[in-house]
Amino acid sequence: MQDSAQIFDADLSGLGWADWCERVNDLAGEDGYCEPLGTRHAAVLVERKPILLVTFEDHQKLTELSPQAQPFGWSMAKTLGWSHLCVISDGDTWFRDRRVYGYFDRLIDDGFFDDFDQVIFYGAGPCGYAAAAFSVASPGAKVLIISPQATLDPRVAEWDDRYIHMRRTSFDDRYGYAPDMLDAAESAVLLYDPEIELDAMHAALFTRSNVMRFRTRYLGYRIESSLMRIGMVPRVLAQMSTGKLSRLSLARLFRARRDDSPYLFSLLQRLMTDQRDILTVMHCRRALDRKVGGPRFRKALHLAETRLDERAAGSET
Repeated sequence: MQDSAQIFDADLSGLGWADWCERVNDLAGEDGYCEPLGTRHAAVLVERKPILLVTFEDHQKLTELSPQAQPFGWSMAKTLGWSHLCVISDGDTWFRDRRVYGYFDRLIDDGFFDDFDQVIFYGAGPCGYAAAAFSVASPGAKVLIISPQATLDPRVAEWDDRYIHMRRTSFDDRYGYAPDMLDAAESAVLLYDPEIELDAMHAALFTRSNVMRFRTRYLGYRIESSLMRIGMVPRVLAQMSTGKLSRLSLARLFRARRDDSPYLFSLLQRLMTDQRDILTVMHCRRALDRKVGGPRFRKALHLAETRLDERAAGSET
């Protein structure tokens, strides 16, 4: 394999789909590759061992998590020395492509996953669906999924009207219904925001004894970016690999949100909408004391205190 600095420090930003794949294939060297899987998918392997992280990612969203447009798994490979297989798409496809199926069939036939001491699958949203669905290729794997869809088959999820354009895509053939595909996993952790009703409805379909669902309230639609920003996703994966992950450790890791300004502002907006003035005052004062709140928090604090004073004056009369 080429020098890790050349691979993991490469700037891939600004490259279109075809150029990105070509550049990554050059970087992978002899111990890796970037293999096209049709026109909208590719598989990128950087092999080190003994732990394999399999991530599903969207090329168009790489820059949201990496200014250099690198796969998220490269940071884990660089830091922990893991092997990394990234199955990447050009846009949201939910990886429903027979070439992707065939690629995983080939990995199974070759005993690829058996060469690793441990295999961990990861993905979010449409990629979370794929991580769950294709984890069946490696029985005994561990899985971390964020706000995944269980299926977009309208016979099951007709209530999800966000992805109507996918309703003619087959979700009932191979690697289809994601909750069923998790039956072979050792364990799975599903993170979701219960305030996003449709995401919560999908999460409710993952009712398996080996699936631990964990609520990350008030993170909204950009839940993966928020969890990455507070450093939670890499820590969860690291704890999964060592067998130390539990509901309690998840709760402790999620406490990092208390110093995350975007999260605190999202919570502030909810408190103001509900006119919870006492809680708004407490929330703003804490944020300002910890220097994670700005002018918007001072303005909200003033408005809430004013309303409280007006109510107190009214009750006295």
